[in-house]
Amino acid sequence: MLDGKKVTGKILKRAILVGIINQKQNEVKIKEFLDELAFLAETAGATPIKRFTQQLSRPDSGTFIGRGKVDELKNYVDANKIDLIIFDDEISPSQQRNLEMLLEKKVLDRTGLILEIFAQRAKTSYAKTQVELAQYEYLYPRLMGMWTHLERQRGGTGTRGGAGEKEIETDRRIVRKKIHLLKEKLVEIDRQMATQRRNRGDMVRVALVGYTNVGKSTIMNILAKSDVFAENKLFATLDTTVRKVVIDSVPFLLSDTVGFIRKLPHQLVDSFKSTLDELKEADILLHVVDISHPGFEDQMKEVKKTLLEIGVGDKQIITVFNKIDAVRTGEHEIHRILKNENVILRGDETTDDVEELKPISLEDLNKSWIAKLFTPCIFVSAFSKENMPEFKKLLFSEVKSIHTVRYPHQLPY
Repeated sequence: MLDGKKVTGKILKRAILVGIINQKQNEVKIKEFLDELAFLAETAGATPIKRFTQQLSRPDSGTFIGRGKVDELKNYVDANKIDLIIFDDEISPSQQRNLEMLLEKKVLDRTGLILEIFAQRAKTSYAKTQVELAQYEYLYPRLMGMWTHLERQRGGTGTRGGAGEKEIETDRRIVRKKIHLLKEKLVEIDRQMATQRRNRGDMVRVALVGYTNVGKSTIMNILAKSDVFAENKLFATLDTTVRKVVIDSVPFLLSDTVGFIRKLPHQLVDSFKSTLDELKEADILLHVVDISHPGFEDQMKEVKKTLLEIGVGDKQIITVFNKIDAVRTGEHEIHRILKNENVILRGDETTDDVEELKPISLEDLNKSWIAKLFTPCIFVSAFSKENMPEFKKLLFSEVKSIHTVRYPHQLPY
């Protein structure tokens, strides 16, 4: 226990969001990032009330944003009954302590917020163990300055350090022990998961990957005729789901994995190793992309970056551009991106007096520069099921080419 609350305790409600503008993220970028942070906050149960930005060449070592901006936040927090301040970037333990002392409110960074969402969303014992490990590893360097420890130390003989031991040292020892026990538990789970994967034999394996909230679980439900939980919220799926799928007499295993996101906490990547091992075992990755999202190109880059980090960047990939129904009624920005490969709008200037653009047809999408750049690829709407038959044909062709090599005499084609 920490301050009488569980580590996975529910966060407070009214929140303000804070982002910084620098050489790597201009005003256009930070708006997009704060939009995503707001979605994260809402997913966690908070209500974003206002956004603050600060232009910095380098973060302030003490408060990340500087004392002047802290005073501005303090005035707003006090006047508007704010419960929580959320930073889009990761702040150090000392910066977090200083900010909480000056603002007299709870402060979270993007990493802490994502961990909070994972804690709320974890349903199975496996997912809960993974999230708990990630949380304790995030908590450990932040113990300094906390006033109560995680659980009351047992008295009597054998108590390390004696009665005069500092409380922070007790906390750290408790957390280290907890981390050790959780890692041992995950090693055993990893062993069981590896055995399950071996028992599946040499059947072709396909894994859904992509940014969070792009429609992976909905596509999983359509292909596997299953009932995997799908919701218009970030990280709706934490546990890997594996289903057997048969298309035109060709069987394969289809798995749905946790969604990726910008600045995915390394603690989660480490603790979800077994979940991500499904990607290492896969023969084909279905990279699902929300083509209606203004930042879909950046989201694709984040997914590819994460795939490289976990060692599966060289896998065969089919890019599935989902939500084309939303593109038909989308804003001009998406239309321009699709129409002109030389236009990169995020950060570029645009004018208001533009010619009204017609809705993008499926034929236009298939002729766009995106279709030429990402091969093989398919444009679908999992919501309206548009072009799903063609998607199944493409997937069947790719799976069949692997299946016939492994089982050359099994099925007549």
